[in-house]
Amino acid sequence: MTRVVITGIGLITPIGSGRRNFWAALIAGRSGIGQVASFDSSAFAVHVGGEVRDFAPEQYLRSQAPESMGRGSQLGVAAARMALEDAGVEVQSINGTTVGVCMGTTSGEPQFVERYNDIRKASSLDAVPSGLPLKYPCHVIPGRIAFEFGLRGPCLMIPTACAAGNFAIGCGFDWLRSGEADLVLAGGADPFSRITYMGFSRLGAIAPERCQPFDRDRQGMIPGEGAAVLVMESLQAARARGARIYAEMLGYGVSCDSHHMTAAHPQGDGAIRAMSAALKESAMGTGDIDYISAHGTGTPTNDRVECIAVKTLFGERSSKLPMSSIKSMLGHTMGAASAIEAAACALALSTGLVPPTINYENPDPECEIDCVPNQARKIDPRVVLNNAYAFGGNNASLCMARYESN
Repeated sequence: MTRVVITGIGLITPIGSGRRNFWAALIAGRSGIGQVASFDSSAFAVHVGGEVRDFAPEQYLRSQAPESMGRGSQLGVAAARMALEDAGVEVQSINGTTVGVCMGTTSGEPQFVERYNDIRKASSLDAVPSGLPLKYPCHVIPGRIAFEFGLRGPCLMIPTACAAGNFAIGCGFDWLRSGEADLVLAGGADPFSRITYMGFSRLGAIAPERCQPFDRDRQGMIPGEGAAVLVMESLQAARARGARIYAEMLGYGVSCDSHHMTAAHPQGDGAIRAMSAALKESAMGTGDIDYISAHGTGTPTNDRVECIAVKTLFGERSSKLPMSSIKSMLGHTMGAASAIEAAACALALSTGLVPPTINYENPDPECEIDCVPNQARKIDPRVVLNNAYAFGGNNASLCMARYESN
């Protein structure tokens, strides 16, 4: 079986862009959450979000004009360029027909729907530019990445909401093992959106000031935006070109609990099955896992159910197994979330550090876990799980390991 490794990491996030900036901020426990600046939030009861500040897409685009695409595509292309540069891959020197692009998203390019509605409200349907609706569908994001770098291998968007990044990385993993691709760009991208913000606001799910996963007094999630792309390739190919290896992909598991469109299964059925499938494919047991990157949105229900799932599967180990949520710093970046968290897992494996859950003050008896409160920790993990759960009952877990050269 082909061994698959991660050799490049590209990130655009509310706490910093690029691998070094992101990781330094994450380990320092820096928050990227602030007052919403991209639109007027006065109509809402809440006004905070995790936005990417000072993003200049023209720094990353070479083959396409920034104004020709939406922000989701801009974020995705930028993260892909960073990942390729980080991996030391010269696009001009590779066979583009053997390179795949697989991305995940929740909303695609929602700003074009927002613009359409604004024009209709202010004028009429006749005033809507004819090409505007064509820029919205979510499949444009991997298409824009492929076009930017001249890649002609498999190209796919997986829109499984907040678990989409993990789904996309798992799909890329399969392409490499089956020989369908020799190198894969996989991850997720989602822009900050009035549509998303309104939806979560009307659900009463947005916290008024900060995100506090697993804290007794948590009040909700905070919407965010961002993108992450991983360069994945076979171990043989990585060794042949002397590439730096961050981590090895061992396996993944997906499930659908078919319980409710927006609510998790009360006993964590889908989450348990996704984690179990990831462990089985990776030939690992619960005793092998050293760290879990939690979905950890900060909503009362999500955190409680996720802890139930982990306790059910890991038993007595669950209270001592480090399990942190970086959404406490970034907010919930939607379809990009688990891709960003996968990048964090790869960096944890390569550095030995695991990021904290910040804003943790009061333990919750329903969340009896070690959430790595407020400060990063050196634990030198060997094997980690990255969990992601989404609306529609979509669940995905990745299992990754520290690369051992022997």
